[in-house]
Amino acid sequence: MATVALDADVLIAFLVASDDQHQRAIDLMRPRLAAGDRIVIAASVYAEILVHPLKRGSDQAIDDFLTAIGAEVVAVDRDIARRAAQLRATHRSVRLPDALSLATAHATKADFLTLDQRLQKIARRTSA
Repeated sequence: MATVALDADVLIAFLVASDDQHQRAIDLMRPRLAAGDRIVIAASVYAEILVHPLKRGSDQAIDDFLTAIGAEVVAVDRDIARRAAQLRATHRSVRLPDALSLATAHATKADFLTLDQRLQKIARRTSA
């Protein structure tokens, strides 16, 4: 069983059937869920994926889904914050939410799933 950290774009595309990347997100997540991999998400990812459901009053469905897949929300602590700052210092194009998501993957020694090809390249070049 591996550990996998999910970026917000993967979760949003997975949960929103009308999203252009929906099938791609399913293809990325299905084998991880079937294998029973440990799923982690940064607290910042949790906040990001709740914004639109909160506006629509459907936020409980997000929590139910995360519970169903056994997802663990990882708090941003000093180590993760430092890792995120280092990523931003090294890769100027990385936004803070992406840096926090990737830093969480590094801190938890997780594989990182994102639909953002630029961020995926950075993830492959950086190490936990």
